[in-house]
Amino acid sequence: MVEPSNPTSELQYQLQLLSEKFAERLAQELPELASKARLLQAADHAAQLQQLRDLRDQLHKLAGAAGTFGFASIGQRAHELEQQALHGLEGPGLKDQDLQAFILQLQQFAAQGVQSESAHKSPARPKTPAKAETHLRRIYILEDEASIGESMRLTLGNFGYHAEHFSCIADFDAALQRRLPDALIIDVNLGDAEQTGLAYAAALQQRLEQPLPLLVITTEDDFATHLEAVRVGAMGYFTKPVDIPQLENRLERCFAQQQGEPYRVLIVDDDHDLASRYSLILRSANMLVEVLESPSGIFAAMSRFNPEVVLLDVNMPDCTGPELAQIIRFNDDWLRVPIIYLSAETDINRQMNALIKAGDDFVTKPIGDNALITTVFSRAQRARLLSIALSRDSLTGLLKHADIKEQVGIELERAQRSGKPASVAMLDIDFFKKVNDSYGHVAGDNVIRALANLLRQRLRRVDSLGRYGGEEFLVVLPDCPADQALRILDEIRQRFAELHFIASGSEFSVTLSAGIASTEQHALDAGELLERADRALYVAKHGGRNQVSQS
Repeated sequence: MVEPSNPTSELQYQLQLLSEKFAERLAQELPELASKARLLQAADHAAQLQQLRDLRDQLHKLAGAAGTFGFASIGQRAHELEQQALHGLEGPGLKDQDLQAFILQLQQFAAQGVQSESAHKSPARPKTPAKAETHLRRIYILEDEASIGESMRLTLGNFGYHAEHFSCIADFDAALQRRLPDALIIDVNLGDAEQTGLAYAAALQQRLEQPLPLLVITTEDDFATHLEAVRVGAMGYFTKPVDIPQLENRLERCFAQQQGEPYRVLIVDDDHDLASRYSLILRSANMLVEVLESPSGIFAAMSRFNPEVVLLDVNMPDCTGPELAQIIRFNDDWLRVPIIYLSAETDINRQMNALIKAGDDFVTKPIGDNALITTVFSRAQRARLLSIALSRDSLTGLLKHADIKEQVGIELERAQRSGKPASVAMLDIDFFKKVNDSYGHVAGDNVIRALANLLRQRLRRVDSLGRYGGEEFLVVLPDCPADQALRILDEIRQRFAELHFIASGSEFSVTLSAGIASTEQHALDAGELLERADRALYVAKHGGRNQVSQS
């Protein structure tokens, strides 16, 4: 890290050093928690209480300090575990089932707590390619038919969520008082309830400080019920029998909208002061903005910045806005990017002429700050959803075959430039045909979705995940040597084998095999890297399956 010269940067530099020092402390303390968790399991009642007191004290310190140093989610998770320990101390102790769950959570927290957050705080010095602590999304289901609600709870559990099912409004309300979930799934028709699920949801959302993502399930498929669902803020509508993989896919989209990356906006305007103002306004709305004052730089800016919206001034010297828009549209890779004209032009015919040539919207200057933000945000949001829909596999939400293959080439070039290794892994579900033959294609789809969700949870945001075909997946891990990739993929293999699926009244589990190739072996091109990963997968398959092999 280069030491800065101005006072503000110096302060940030020193704070960063303290955060990194605290990260090193976490790297020591968290394994200690795992050791204490193992001792807790073997202890008698008196020793167990003492171990709980020690754990509670250590968790309390972590909960208080972690957020101060920028590790907010670690602090929150430590606080939650501290409360569980406190519950065991105040009562007769933790019951066997609760104790086992507490120990497992402690071990998961210890193993995963600091990894991604420390990498995020100091991207120039990543400590590990593994993802941060796994936050199991908490989903509350209000469904009066026990069989439907329990089936939904179990299936969402297989997808990696912490789902809880409630048959009546009173129990649902009591759970909300104890802890708010990350999302709600509410049935419209609640049998003997005095109000419909939608009426209850409307009252609930009004009394919450921040409305929760809401999905509606119902036997009704009429326009009036759809309209009522929209009016209570539903983000998804599913008729029974509910397609759970589709419902889970919508949940992922809801969470992605909440925590997605900032929208990227490119402003092309030769008026420096005006462009700077637009940039300031959009940045204040948490958007990433670049300003281009000369249209001739459009190719480099589009390729490097990859904007999701382009704002064009109509009247610029040497090249007008509509002319530049047509140049942008020559490139098929940029067809999805919305183009918004900004101009003082009020003549409707000229505006229409500009839009007919190329463009998606026309905003007349002067435009209010809120109007500018709303216009750009709505276009960017739509563009991102469309881009995701076109590039993502409909079943898993992961990149499609062509897109994930492209990522291999991108990361190989980056690794060659930076000198930092990247790894590629091919994963294949073992004996997948038997799953389809024995339990049906719906069960097979659930298995595929569960693995996709597990990969998303266990890997970093910078990692690229794709469905390569059928039951085969491809993972691209930047800045990750082969030995680390092997550890990460083997942990995923173990976690996947522990999942339990239910279909046709039967419970079953599935395993996977994986093959890893790394740029450390100096691959000449992406094709060679993929071929080596495929050969390693072949070795794993023919070596007995349920294992990870390295080329």
